[in-house]
Amino acid sequence: MSCAPFVSSPHDVVRKMLEVAKATKDDVVVDLGCGDGRILATAVKDFGVKAAFGYEIREDLFKTASGEVEKLNLTNKVHVYNRDLFQADLKEATLITLYLTTYANERLKPKLRAEAKPGSRIVSHDFMINGWKPSRKENYNEHTIYVYSIPESYSM
Repeated sequence: MSCAPFVSSPHDVVRKMLEVAKATKDDVVVDLGCGDGRILATAVKDFGVKAAFGYEIREDLFKTASGEVEKLNLTNKVHVYNRDLFQADLKEATLITLYLTTYANERLKPKLRAEAKPGSRIVSHDFMINGWKPSRKENYNEHTIYVYSIPESYSM
């Protein structure tokens, strides 16, 4: 079941999300609902993250993202899975990216609490995680970027 309609984050917003979340070469990014793969590609190309994993349930978008990863020659660092984001493996993730609805974020909370490791960050484009306190919130070109720190954001 899709958690949000596909609306791609503009490229400048993707860069800003990764900037605000302080993505570095030590990060492993997991994009839940990766769409066309632009967050994954930007994280590796422009921020030098160690690895990036995307989960996309729609087969057409999965194929687009996979094709883009191949075209950019990033297959050694970027892996895209045609799976429901609730099946995502978050064990290695240090930075989780979201552009879902508030409802989808709400449904994801138990998974994020159970599986996101301490010290990791969650960055969400435009939609907050209700009841969690962002460690950073930045307004950018009519968009809002929320960054949550695990476990500080929910253990208030």
